[in-house]
Amino acid sequence: MAGLYFHIPFCRRICAYCDFYKSVGTERMEELAAAMHRELVTRREYLGGEAVRTRYFGGGTPSLCPPETIAGLLNHAEELFDCSSAEETTLEANPDDLTPEYLAALRRAGVDRLSIGIQSFDDACLRLMNRRHDAAQAVQSVRSAQREGYENITVDLIFGVPGFGGDSLRRTLDTALGLNVQHISAYHLTIEPGTAFGRRAARGEFAPVDESVSEEEYALVHETLTGAGFEHYEVSNYARPGFRARHNASYWHGEKYLGIGPAAHSFDGGERHWNVDSVEGYLAGAAAEAETLTDRDRFNEYVMTRLRTAEGIGLAEAEALFGPERTARMRHDAEPWIRAGTLVVSGGQMAVPAARMLVSDAVIEALFET
Repeated sequence: MAGLYFHIPFCRRICAYCDFYKSVGTERMEELAAAMHRELVTRREYLGGEAVRTRYFGGGTPSLCPPETIAGLLNHAEELFDCSSAEETTLEANPDDLTPEYLAALRRAGVDRLSIGIQSFDDACLRLMNRRHDAAQAVQSVRSAQREGYENITVDLIFGVPGFGGDSLRRTLDTALGLNVQHISAYHLTIEPGTAFGRRAARGEFAPVDESVSEEEYALVHETLTGAGFEHYEVSNYARPGFRARHNASYWHGEKYLGIGPAAHSFDGGERHWNVDSVEGYLAGAAAEAETLTDRDRFNEYVMTRLRTAEGIGLAEAEALFGPERTARMRHDAEPWIRAGTLVVSGGQMAVPAARMLVSDAVIEALFET
């Protein structure tokens, strides 16, 4: 089974933390959609005949895209790929785009899962991040989606924002839980150089929270959400039973996926491909770049993606994929982390306990083959 990803790069406003490729304005939306249709045709063989399990519209701000454009891309994909067993069609959305009319049209287009970028239910925090909605609009967007019949909704939250931990973060978590959504993604703020926060940090006007605050806030998120019945199944993701994000799982488990649109990435099982990160370049037909993964690359990606999940690494699977020598070396390098309790081996699986996943990057780096 494979995944299909559509990248809609347009935004009306640039958030202070965002490091993804994006472009302000929507005046070239129709032109971009036409180019995406052409790319679908030229890459119709990319998945090697595998059935498409999930479809995902990311960005940018896909909720700026007219519903008929969404429907057109989905319908065209169904003509070119086997989408008959598709289990999940997700669209990322900003709260203030989700009018009842737009929500109803999206459902008719085939979208059955919404990923709503709320980030916080604290208005001051939202202003700091340069979001274009307020807390009341965020709440209303979820309730409107539920009234329109959406039964699979995830909300994105950001923690680790200086000055907005403690009671502010607790209120945000409580508000999210009170909305009875099926999935919550909670990301720790990362200050990237090319962002507004990054530029402020370079001038000494903004600084990340320190490590102890990160650990406290991570623990608060983990304990609050798991205490409310959510499964902490990946470092930043929490789900009600049966509502894990299926599309993202294709990335974590090495499945094939095809990305359509500027800056979109694809993986065919052996090579990674990525489109130019420019609307102008994409419309001009710039060729995708490619990288063939070595055995070492594939092993390191396997370690990196699996140790971000609750299940972790299947030791028998690792040996079957990469051989006994590599697996034995990994087990040897893992011993200090196992003794410290940061890695746990049970039932043939080696995993970072969910409560410790904040430090998973250090474990992953230690197990990489260099």
